[in-house]
Amino acid sequence: MKLPLLSMITFAPVLGILVISLIPRGKDMLIRRVATIFSALPFVFIVYVFTQFDFGAKKMQFIERIPWIKQVGIFYYMGIDGISIALLFVTGLLSIMAMLASWEIKERVKEYFTLMLFLETGMLGVFVALDYILFYIFWEITLVPMYFLIGIWGGPRREYAAIKFFIYTLLGSVLMLLAILALYFQADINSFSITQLWKAGRTFALAVQIPIFLGFYAGFAVKIPVFPFHTWLPDAHVEAPTAVSVLLAGVLLKLGGYGFFRIAMPSFPAAFERFVPWLVVLALINIIYGAYVAMAQRDLKKLVAYSSISHMGYILLGLVALNEAGLDGSMFQMVSHGLTTGMLFLLVGIIYSRTHTRLISELGGMQGKVPMLAGALAFDSMASLGLPGLSGFIGEFLVLVGVIMAAHLHPVFAVLAALNIVLTAGYLLWMIQRVSLGKIGEKLKSITDLSGFELAYLIPLIVLILLFGLYPTLLLNIFDVSVKNILTIMGG
Repeated sequence: MKLPLLSMITFAPVLGILVISLIPRGKDMLIRRVATIFSALPFVFIVYVFTQFDFGAKKMQFIERIPWIKQVGIFYYMGIDGISIALLFVTGLLSIMAMLASWEIKERVKEYFTLMLFLETGMLGVFVALDYILFYIFWEITLVPMYFLIGIWGGPRREYAAIKFFIYTLLGSVLMLLAILALYFQADINSFSITQLWKAGRTFALAVQIPIFLGFYAGFAVKIPVFPFHTWLPDAHVEAPTAVSVLLAGVLLKLGGYGFFRIAMPSFPAAFERFVPWLVVLALINIIYGAYVAMAQRDLKKLVAYSSISHMGYILLGLVALNEAGLDGSMFQMVSHGLTTGMLFLLVGIIYSRTHTRLISELGGMQGKVPMLAGALAFDSMASLGLPGLSGFIGEFLVLVGVIMAAHLHPVFAVLAALNIVLTAGYLLWMIQRVSLGKIGEKLKSITDLSGFELAYLIPLIVLILLFGLYPTLLLNIFDVSVKNILTIMGG
């Protein structure tokens, strides 16, 4: 009997929600343990799928296809390729780390962990859905728990941040839904299959492709987020609980990049190419503007948030290169950013839980007081700024190579993006100097170093950042064939 592995991966957290619903309120430790177990189950299934996955195949694998609303061509349709499985791996891993980091939550524990499991199902579902309606449902599922997680368990301005996040992402989602319907009716094939509508979209005249592409772009650009739709992100990150920031930076921002890979580029190649000059400019604004604003931040968490805006610009820049190096770099950057920035938010959360401050001016001297915590922060910052030998270098390097190789792009774009690495090094090294070196700050006098529990969820991230930095082929081999296939589809 063939197991529905993708359904098992997606809905294992929902089973955890059902179990938690049976646990009496007040049994907080039991709820934490149950939630962590069921958040880890998808990762176990994902690892098994890895062992069975054919990394040389171009077609979708582990297909599940059942009629749902057959009259209008809606199917429960799931499948994965190399791009999907790489992002599933990151999602499954970070979900476990976020759940462990959530054990510090003391208020409304039952509701919190229920929403975290619900969010995990939504994120996993986006990466396996091959029917537009199913894809859209999972896309929207991620919106609801994130809104409540920020709005209830966030910081002092949590309501403002949650509402801003909700409005931005909902407007983008509505435009994407209109684009889905326009694509369906224009194709006239009675199917919402993403892979079937790839072929239909490419046959549309450019005048038809452009408005539909723009509808999808709105949904994906808000999630990445691309300038000028970025303003919700720093507020959401600063007010969100630590674990929510980890998933927001590590996974939710990648939904936009995944949307470009899975939908926008293979479905509307002519429209995408028409907007390349604009997308290059927007990518560079993200890269440079995000870094400049990060340099001005006094709040440690806000600095990391703006650094995400900068790093996500490289993902868009790699996409517009329209060649193998650029797209490989974009995918590598998505995985690497998930690991490095997810870890940075975990470390900021650990510092805040001990000192009750995120102001850089109130910290200092960590290296002498808590060497493991300071060392982890320095290591992750080096990975984030793109130090060779760590994962952050590979993604940015491949993106720059892709831009230089692209005949339709001027090399000056690569030069501007490369110079930004100096800015990134500037604000991260400045942060390390202020936080880890110098006199011990007043807030750090009673601080304790990393516990065994905290090391348990930081060490896997450290290992992967090193592994992918020293042996990038290990990660590139996972999605390289799928990237080539997308380029072939676009060329076709």
